[in-house]
Amino acid sequence: MRAPLPTPLVTVEVADTLRRGVPAVLVAFPGDPVRVGPGAEDVADLGDVSGLAGATSRQGRSWVVGVGDGGPGDWRRAGASLVRALHADAEKAGGTTFDVRLPGDVTRDAVAAFTLGAAVGGYRFTVTGAEPPPRVKSLRLVTDVPGAADVVRKANALAAATSLGRDLANTPSNVKDPSWLAAAAVKAARAVPGLRVEVRDEKWLAEQRFGGVLAVGGGSARPPRFIELTWPGTGGAGEPHLVLVGKGITFDTGGISIKPADGMHLMRTDMSGGAAVIAALIGIARQSLPVRVTGLVPAAENHVSGSAYRPGDVITHHGGTTTEVTNTDAEGRLVLADALSYAVRTLAPDYLVDVATLTGAMKVSLGLRTGGLFATDDDLAARVTAAGARVGESWWRMPLPEDLAADVRSDIADLRQCPPGPGGITAALFLKEFTGDVPWAHLDIAGPARADKVYDEVVPGATGFAARTLIELAESYGLTNTIG
Repeated sequence: MRAPLPTPLVTVEVADTLRRGVPAVLVAFPGDPVRVGPGAEDVADLGDVSGLAGATSRQGRSWVVGVGDGGPGDWRRAGASLVRALHADAEKAGGTTFDVRLPGDVTRDAVAAFTLGAAVGGYRFTVTGAEPPPRVKSLRLVTDVPGAADVVRKANALAAATSLGRDLANTPSNVKDPSWLAAAAVKAARAVPGLRVEVRDEKWLAEQRFGGVLAVGGGSARPPRFIELTWPGTGGAGEPHLVLVGKGITFDTGGISIKPADGMHLMRTDMSGGAAVIAALIGIARQSLPVRVTGLVPAAENHVSGSAYRPGDVITHHGGTTTEVTNTDAEGRLVLADALSYAVRTLAPDYLVDVATLTGAMKVSLGLRTGGLFATDDDLAARVTAAGARVGESWWRMPLPEDLAADVRSDIADLRQCPPGPGGITAALFLKEFTGDVPWAHLDIAGPARADKVYDEVVPGATGFAARTLIELAESYGLTNTIG
């Protein structure tokens, strides 16, 4: 059986009145005593209500959820925890819709964060032939905050992008190959007016000398694809052109430099960068943002066979740069190099951003909840960091030290794929060679792209990390252009 795509999410709406007979959810703030928002008179006993962010309890027909200190992160955690609790209760009691009574002084940022957490916090991807259990279908936020409907609409769009990124990355690789990923992008794009998508096959890749993509995909019976999504903007004068590039390795054995068996099953999510780019383009187009955006996803399977590429090979990338291969498990940078070169030489971007589950070194450096950010432009780096902060994704800027740049050079080719030294940094320095003089950022999401436990709005499996940041980044350029 295949999991139904897209995964259904909880619908979050805004209303100004309570519905008769619908259970209510109240919010609580910690303190002595605990402070409960509107509807407190309906709670007979506050004995087990702490107000801590995400703490939920059932009080008769009502529910109480803690929002902690009331920051966006606490509200996001509260929304996610609430929906998970309601889902679990629905399997026993069957409740599918609730009214959430928000305090009169709630901020728009809090409303947006709560919506995002509630929409994706109960995400569940399961491949099964069994009937799905009862689930919560909708929440209505009862508030008279000006503009609440607009921020909820945007938060739902960000949630949908996160969910699509998760769906694409979670899909098992016996279903998901480069052709499937391309077809999924085409299907999603068809539902959004104005968004164009073009899929190129292995013949086109050979004609255009995409040597990295062809080498990495050469060991698989399922050939590579190159996916290009185009959002033309709204036609305004001077709209900047942002190009997003996402690694699309639909399964990664490591090739001849084969990975250990433990953990290899997780490599179905090695195209999380590509998933984030596809999801971001869908979200950008749905919001009709006034900025030109192109999304590029080089998609391939890295397999072991008689036709697999080898350590010691020299490959020629799009544009003519040659690379000495030293480790076939460092395949992501090879496919990204082709796409980055194509972007610079063909698309004339104003800004260039790539995103990839690229190096285990980033997991060691930053852990599993923070993405690594490398950039040649301070303004672009600041925009990425700020965009992530607004949508609940954390980034930490890493250096691109000049003293390591020479190590990327090869004795027998222009570049060597895996220089010695700090792995995340040297991988970024390799990619930098293909970005010309375009302001560029590299986002390494090897850590936060996957989770093995629940936290905040994240559930085990693919997290959809980076999709929201990319949408918010595009919006920041659209807003700048509108103001300018």
